Amino acid sequence: MRISRVLAALLLAVPVAAAPVAAHASTDPDLKITSVTLNKTSVAVSGLNTVAVTVTVKGSYAPGPTEPVNVILERTGGSGMERVLFSTNLVRNAAAGTWSGPVLVPSTANGTFKVTYVQVGPYFPGSGSMTDPTPYAGQTLTVTGTHQPKITASVSPKLVPYGSPYSITWAVTDAQTGKPYGSRLRVELAFDNICAEYIGPGYTHLTNVSGLVTQAHGAAEAEGVNCLLLPGNPSSVGGLGLSIARPVVKPTVTAVPYRTSAPVGTIVLVNGSVHTVESGCKVYLQRLYGATQWRTVSINAVRQSGRYTVNAQPAYKGSIPYRVYVPACHSIATFSKAFYIRGT
Repeated sequence: MRISRVLAALLLAVPVAAAPVAAHASTDPDLKITSVTLNKTSVAVSGLNTVAVTVTVKGSYAPGPTEPVNVILERTGGSGMERVLFSTNLVRNAAAGTWSGPVLVPSTANGTFKVTYVQVGPYFPGSGSMTDPTPYAGQTLTVTGTHQPKITASVSPKLVPYGSPYSITWAVTDAQTGKPYGSRLRVELAFDNICAEYIGPGYTHLTNVSGLVTQAHGAAEAEGVNCLLLPGNPSSVGGLGLSIARPVVKPTVTAVPYRTSAPVGTIVLVNGSVHTVESGCKVYLQRLYGATQWRTVSINAVRQSGRYTVNAQPAYKGSIPYRVYVPACHSIATFSKAFYIRGT
C-alpha cells in the first residue's frame, strides 16, 4: 500500500518547505527494514546545485517486491530553507535484497539531517494512503550549504481589490552576495494545492538573467496561496508561499423590501446586494425596538452574485423600522439605510 506523503507547509511570506512527518495512522506491516546506509555523512553544496548521496536500504516488501521506496531525512540542526529531504525512488535489487539510489542534497539543506523514515514509493504527495512511513533511526548527514537562494516577491497592485486581476514578480538571488546568479533559472510558479503537492522534475518557468519572472493571475487565484518553488527530484528544494493582501474597504449595502406594507405576521422578503464583501459573509436584518435598540430578526449569507435575501415579519400594526447589518468579514462592518414596512 502506498504511504501518504508529507505536504508542504504554506505560510504567508515564509519559505515553502516539506513539513515534519507526524504519525496519524499505523505503519505498513508489510514493509520490513533491516538497515539504511548513506555512502557519505557530510557534503558541501553551493548555489542551486545538488550533491548526490547514495542511500542503500536493506529489507523487503512482500506485496510488491519490485516497488521502489523513498527514504526521509529530517532536519535536526542548522538554518537552511529545507526541513525535510526525500530520496529519489530507490530501485530494487532483488538479488541483494536492497533498494538503492540517490538523495539529491541542495544548498537549502544547510545543517544536519537524520534518517528517520522509509516509505513505499513511488513518491507521490497527497496520494491519500492510510498508512504512515516506517520509522528508522539512521545516520546523520551534515550539509554545508553556501550561496543559498533567496526568494522574494512583489505583488502589483500591492493591495488587490476583490474581483481584480494582479501580477506577481518573483526574484531569486544569491543570499550570500545579494546578487543574481547570472543565468536564467528554472522555477515552478504554482497555485493552491500544487504548492503543497509538487512532484518534480516537471513543468518549469524560466527567470531572466537577473533572476526575475513575472506571472499574471486572474482574480480567482487571489483566494489561494501563490508560490514559487525551486524544482528538485522528487520534491522541491525550497520555495516561498504568498497570500494576497487585500484593501480594507467599507462595503456598501442596499436593502429593498418586496412589499412596503403587509398584514401582521406575514413574511416579507428583503432583497439587496453587498459590494466588496465575499460570498458566504453573514447578513443580519435588524428591527428597531423602542427608540435606540436594534435587534436581529433574520440572518442569511451573501451569495456568489453578491446578493442576499432576508425575511421581515411585521409584528404589529404601524410603521416598523428595519435595517441590514453586515459585520466585519474581510472588511469593515457597515449598515444599510433604514427602511420601513407597515404592518396592517
